[in-house]
Amino acid sequence: QVQLVESGGGLVQAGGSLRLSCVVSGMIYGINTMGWYRQAPGKQRELVAIITRGGNTNYADSVKGRFTISRDNAKKTMFLQMNSLKPEDTGDYSCNAGLVVAMYDQVREVEYWGQGTQVTVSS
Repeated sequence: QVQLVESGGGLVQAGGSLRLSCVVSGMIYGINTMGWYRQAPGKQRELVAIITRGGNTNYADSVKGRFTISRDNAKKTMFLQMNSLKPEDTGDYSCNAGLVVAMYDQVREVEYWGQGTQVTVSS
């Protein structure tokens, strides 16, 4: 079964750091664009950062200069290094990926989501 599993969330004081990981498991043929999203209580989910298969990145303005997204294609893993954390970074962080899988006797790209990992930044 193909799935994304996040880890690395937790409680940290403002100014601290956390490193999130997202591991792809199951039978896949490739991984295209991957990304991190977050949802704070009472708010809509928002894009934090994305990274293409070739390593091109894009960040939300609110995290530029503080967060770094990266990936290890050989290990089917994506990371989010979060530094200088602020209380407004609190939320449920989910990873997203376009995975090339076999489905209905075809090979196609399918979007997958992880279950999420909670990040709480105290002031």
